[in-house]
Amino acid sequence: MLDFSVTFIITIVNIAILFLILRKILFKPVTKFMTDRTKLVQDSLDQARQDKITAQKLLAEYRDKLNNADADAQEIVNAAIKYANREKDAILAAGRAEAEAMVASGRNQLEGEREAMLARFRLEAAALVMAASARLVQRDISGDDNRRYANMLLEELAAQKGNP
Repeated sequence: MLDFSVTFIITIVNIAILFLILRKILFKPVTKFMTDRTKLVQDSLDQARQDKITAQKLLAEYRDKLNNADADAQEIVNAAIKYANREKDAILAAGRAEAEAMVASGRNQLEGEREAMLARFRLEAAALVMAASARLVQRDISGDDNRRYANMLLEELAAQKGNP
């Protein structure tokens, strides 16, 4: 029986020494590896959560910017429409002013031509009147007399019509 108890004690001592050696060589590094691995996984999960939160914030910012971009684009379009309307009004006003200037110039030109025609008509009418008067009187009236009589006749005609 002694053999059994000595063998048993030696086996227990061997197991204890093997346990201590394995603990020193194997369990501590494996435990440290597992702890490091757990920490790495936990850090990765924490970083993933942080990245998810950051991504959600960025997504919200980009959505706000996109909504603001739509509003800004609408403002730009409205400003462009207002500018185009102002330009249209300015162009129309310039066109109207130019047309009015052309009409006024045409009227002035017509008035000048009318005055020239009236002057020529007066001269021709005076010559006709003088010719008719000379035939009636049967004598030739001098140039000064012609002018004087023509002016007198034209003044009478103008007085009757009320137009100078």
